[in-house]
Amino acid sequence: MKQTYSVEDLQYLMAQLRNPDGGCPWDLKQSFASIVPSTIEEAYEVAEAIEQEDFEHLHEELGDLLFQVIFYAQLGREDGHFDFSRIVDTLVRKLVRRHPHVFPSGDLYGENQSAELDEQQVKANWEAIKAAERAKKGEGGTLAGVATGLPALTRAAKLQKRASQVGFDWPDIHGVLEKVEEELRELREAIASGDQAHAREELGDLMFSCVNVARHLKLDPETALRQSNRKFEQRFGAVEAALAARDQQPADVSLEELDRLWDAAKTARDQGPETG
Repeated sequence: MKQTYSVEDLQYLMAQLRNPDGGCPWDLKQSFASIVPSTIEEAYEVAEAIEQEDFEHLHEELGDLLFQVIFYAQLGREDGHFDFSRIVDTLVRKLVRRHPHVFPSGDLYGENQSAELDEQQVKANWEAIKAAERAKKGEGGTLAGVATGLPALTRAAKLQKRASQVGFDWPDIHGVLEKVEEELRELREAIASGDQAHAREELGDLMFSCVNVARHLKLDPETALRQSNRKFEQRFGAVEAALAARDQQPADVSLEELDRLWDAAKTARDQGPETG
């Protein structure tokens, strides 16, 4: 057995899993569409490991995500669409093209000398190059090419970012916060009217405005919400633990008692090393 396996070994393993003669029945049944949920799940597990600073297991999660790429490459090779080499070649060419300040010759191994650009100039060039690429593909319009399959919060942030690049944006966060308050008032009115469809629309507008707040603060809305999810889980877990010590369940006590235990859990957390 080899001491260290390589990407080539991983490709060989994938080919064996998909081998009609002796391969894995589960892997042989899969298609591009069927493994998409696994790809999304693996990407979020990578994000969670990074957020938790779980570097001991991050390399394993990255491997699981890489396996998804290898799986797609194998499916692409079998169907005659592409293979792993083409994936890598396309990626390298795109990154060289999008970094002219590092590769002015347009060649990874050509005569290159880094240009003196600050971060803002690099970002501006990057977006201009991406816009040119979209235009070449026939994807016209400022908002073209923002994947519809993205999580809604992430897609909202990307749409807003694209619009801001052509000047359609609030000059500062104060206008954004006023918009949040406006949308909240409109949601209250929609709820009072009893119109469920209108309430859903106004709720979406409120959430869209909250994403705008995150963008102006240079925060990722998905990350912020995941942090709040974890905080809720931790506090509710503390409530359940306190009740379990009394041989009770949440359904056994009043809402007032649950609120009291919740406040106690919140106070305990705020007095700890982490606040929020």
